[in-house]
Amino acid sequence: MTRAEIQGRIDLDRQTFDALVAHARSDAPYEVCGFLAGADGQVNRHYQIPNAARSMTFYTMDPKAMLRAMNDMDDSGSELIAIYHSHTHTEAFPSATDVELAAYPDAVYLIVSLQDDTPVVRGFDIVEGKITERSVFVDGAQAPGGNR
Repeated sequence: MTRAEIQGRIDLDRQTFDALVAHARSDAPYEVCGFLAGADGQVNRHYQIPNAARSMTFYTMDPKAMLRAMNDMDDSGSELIAIYHSHTHTEAFPSATDVELAAYPDAVYLIVSLQDDTPVVRGFDIVEGKITERSVFVDGAQAPGGNR
């Protein structure tokens, strides 16, 4: 696999994918959010961060929980791989607010959509307002609904 192919995708194991979907469903119709961390691009830590806004249309990560997660990543030698949140009534695509607030250019932004019966998880790089979609793979197979 070429470097460009690796950079154009994010790989999740089934357990992580299922945990993202379960977290999104757990507080519907409100958006949820969190981090995925690990090493060498491999996710091995999942942090559910409370949505301090408790909103159906946007999220604000609870600052204390966010700081705890960041400190844990530092202590464990993990790196931030992805920032995720849910869209409970819209497609899995960054909103204007998501783009405006994207402050971590090295992280993949994952969006879990519950708009349809089958949840959709899509990934994006958001750098200086530019959105580039990544392919999301689960246990080596492309996730359903990606790259629309």
